Amino acid sequence: MDEDGAQGGLQSLDAALALLLRLAQAPSAQSLSDLARAAGMPPSKAHRYLASFAHAGLVRQAGRSGKYDLGPAALDLGLAALARLDFVNRAADRLADLVAETGLTALLCVWSENGPVVIRWERSSRHMVTALGLGSTLPLLNSATGRVFLAFAPPALTAGRLAVEGGGGEALRARTRADGYASVTGDLIPGLAAIAAPVLDWQGEAQASVTLIDTDPARAAPESPALAALLRFCKGLGVAAR
Repeated sequence: MDEDGAQGGLQSLDAALALLLRLAQAPSAQSLSDLARAAGMPPSKAHRYLASFAHAGLVRQAGRSGKYDLGPAALDLGLAALARLDFVNRAADRLADLVAETGLTALLCVWSENGPVVIRWERSSRHMVTALGLGSTLPLLNSATGRVFLAFAPPALTAGRLAVEGGGGEALRARTRADGYASVTGDLIPGLAAIAAPVLDWQGEAQASVTLIDTDPARAAPESPALAALLRFCKGLGVAAR
């Protein structure tokens, strides 16, 4: 008889779903013994769970090997989950939290035909005078936001804008991808420092960029606490966090 779990769930269902998650995290089809070992349960118990999942289409057995892999219903679930991921709205809803944590002004940008465009502007309590605002378009090479899209957006998407700005950017792209963020100090607007990071989708491509700006370079520097907060924020919004 199933017993209620500590959080009001069913222990047997929790165990079954944990087994399915182990299969989903595996790089390829898995044997019964490997799955049972990974889930910490007897093979006979794992087999009963897998049989139920197979009946529901969540699991299938692959060819002569008899190994288990995800089934068509699992694909349907995955595609439905991906369709519900709304990176931009989630980022916009939480932008004020990032500003409160860092004390810096935050921008949310997406890609447009003319390059990265500011679609959300969340001001901090620190006074700042700048021509940037909603609808501002930023360059690829000279802005932290642009460099994030240069590094993490598909090259075919950014090629046209890059050509307008004179081309190049290979070393900049490689460095930004390696770092996972971009930073500038006065490159675009004298007196402003910026750090930016991508919100990545399931293909590792930037769906949006979140940028922190301030008049004090030390507060928006790579070694600042603000960068760590920014990276946590963007990672929490990306598909890897789901």
